[in-house]
Amino acid sequence: MKIIAVCGVGIGTSAILKVNAERALERLELAADVDASDLAGIAAAASDAQVILTSSELAPAVREAIGRSFAEVVEVTNYFDVDEISRLLERSLG
Repeated sequence: MKIIAVCGVGIGTSAILKVNAERALERLELAADVDASDLAGIAAAASDAQVILTSSELAPAVREAIGRSFAEVVEVTNYFDVDEISRLLERSLG
């Protein structure tokens, strides 16, 4: 399974989201490869992803960038809230 964490530039925020997604997966006892990407590279990065994590502000741009894809775009409100990320991943992957 592959999960992509996306922010506008792909450096800070996506790295925070990546780390917290990995923590959430540990809590859920699920295994997945989690990568970080910027908006410009999301189409290539998400070509084989099942889930894309991003903010509500970036979600429309992410959906436009990936076009038709099997990946679910999941909108995260608080990138630091591992409980929220756990709930969202459990709902998406469960």
